[in-house]
Amino acid sequence: MALPILYSLRNCPYAMRARIAIFKSHQPVALRDVVLSDKPPEMILASAKATVPILVISQTDNSISKENAKCQVIDESLDVMLWALNSADPNDLLHRDSPEVLTQMLAFITEFDVEFKRCLEAYKCAKRYHETNIDECRTACEHYIQMLELRLTAHKFLSSERESLLDIALLPFIRQFARIERQWYLQSPYPNLKAWLNNYLQSPMFTKVMAKYPLWLNSGEEVVFVGK
Repeated sequence: MALPILYSLRNCPYAMRARIAIFKSHQPVALRDVVLSDKPPEMILASAKATVPILVISQTDNSISKENAKCQVIDESLDVMLWALNSADPNDLLHRDSPEVLTQMLAFITEFDVEFKRCLEAYKCAKRYHETNIDECRTACEHYIQMLELRLTAHKFLSSERESLLDIALLPFIRQFARIERQWYLQSPYPNLKAWLNNYLQSPMFTKVMAKYPLWLNSGEEVVFVGK
C-alpha cells in the first residue's frame, strides 16, 4: 500500500503539530512541502479547503485497480494528530489508561484553537503594524499563558508528569507567542512555560520536524517523513 501523503507547510503551526504527532507515532508518510501562494492541483483536488495540513490515505485492496483506488482525506490538524496517534502511540500521548483525560485535553485544545488563536492573531497584527493597542493584545494572550504556567507549576507537562497530546498540540502556537515580542517574552514572569518551550525547541525531535525540504511542486520528489 502506498504511503499516506501529507501536504505541509514548514512554519504553519497547524501543519507543524500534525508533523509532530506523525513523528511521535513513528508512522511514515510521504511529505509534500508546499506554499499556499502556489498550491498543487493535487492538493486542491484532495480537499476543497486547500489549506495545510492535508493527509491523503490510499485505501486499496486486490479487488480494485490502482487507478480506482479510494482515498480517505483528513484536512483538520487535530484529526491528523489523532489519526497518527491512534495508529501508533509508543509514548502514550493519548493517556489511554485514563479516557477522561483525553476528553479534557480535547476540550482544552479546542478552547485554545478558538479563543487563544484569536488573541494571538490580534497580537501579531498589533506588532506587525505598530498599532497602539499592542499591550492590550498581549494582555489578552496572557490570560491563557497564565493558565499554562499554572499547569506547569503543578507538573512537568501540561496535563500531567507525562507528555501528552495537549503539549504537542499547543506547542506551535506558544512558539508563535514567544516570537512576537522576543525581549518582552524573555523577561516575562513565566519561568515554567519558558522552560517547557525551550525543552521542545532545543530537542532533536523539533529539529527533525522543522527540517527544510525542497518544495514538492518544484522538485516532484516526495520525502519519506518518519520519527526515529
